[in-house]
Amino acid sequence: MAIIDVIENPNEASNELVHREPEDSSGEFRLGSQLVVRESQRAVFFRDGKALDVFGPGRHTLSTNNIPLLGALIGLPFGGDSPFKSEVFFVSMREFTDMKWGSAQPLVYRDTELGMVRLRAFGTYSIRVSDPQLLVNQVVGTRGSYSTGEIDDFLRSIILNQFNDLLGDVHTSILDLQGMTKEVADASRATLAEPFSRYGLELTSFQISAITPPEDVMERIDERSGMAAIGNLNDYTKFKTAEAIGDAANNPGGAGDLTGAGVGMGAGLGMGQAMVGAMRDAQNPAERSQQAASTIACPSCGATIPADSKFCPECGTNLTGVKCANCYAMNQPGAKFCNSCGQAMA
Repeated sequence: MAIIDVIENPNEASNELVHREPEDSSGEFRLGSQLVVRESQRAVFFRDGKALDVFGPGRHTLSTNNIPLLGALIGLPFGGDSPFKSEVFFVSMREFTDMKWGSAQPLVYRDTELGMVRLRAFGTYSIRVSDPQLLVNQVVGTRGSYSTGEIDDFLRSIILNQFNDLLGDVHTSILDLQGMTKEVADASRATLAEPFSRYGLELTSFQISAITPPEDVMERIDERSGMAAIGNLNDYTKFKTAEAIGDAANNPGGAGDLTGAGVGMGAGLGMGQAMVGAMRDAQNPAERSQQAASTIACPSCGATIPADSKFCPECGTNLTGVKCANCYAMNQPGAKFCNSCGQAMA
């Protein structure tokens, strides 16, 4: 195995969090080997499975001065020139942006107006490494390369767990929740800071793209907003009636098609009659009572006639009453006996 004199990671992948050098196994190093760390990196030096030091940006010469424990571990039987096996983990310190989070299953939310509803939430977040050695020890382990895709599912589960708890404390309606996304996002970032730090990560930004209910709940909301937009149901019914009559009369039959025109007119008239009945039923109950009070039934033939009629226009019955020949009391039209003296009416 060749001795590595220069240790570096110049070709860092766009989504690579950690890269081990050498990637496949331990490498042969010796005192005096050069370790090159770039501005966006930190290097964690391992010997015999133990992290000895973390190096910042710059060129470092491996020696017992900058790695004090190294001399005791390898010994110096050949004046410091003997090779030793070690690994260097290069950790990217740049910010990883546009990472996605979202709820695969709907979250149950207690809405103040709609009751229990199901919501879906999704958005983006950004992270960067805050503690390189902690990340390597707790997450990466002995893997030669570790990318954001390998930790994405784990971080998403942490986010959804905390976000679900936070959403349960927001007592409002989903109709108002969209206007509170910034406040909810800021609170989520503060809540998630501690769980992320346990793995050597910092949550630098957290965004909520949308919080939406499923389609069936959206249909209910649309129906509710539609009813609010209608306003006066009586006026709306009259308007739709007139609109339906016009559409039915103009719908079937082309130019010169008399049969189609007749069908269209018949359909229009039938629709009109049905709609007139609906309009009559939709009128104000007070109006219907007033109309009923302005007419009476003839006691003789049963015809509906104006209430102020003195004679029935259908049968000619006197509606002003009949005078008793014995006591001269007035009786209802058609009475057979006087209601005062009992005398038979002529």
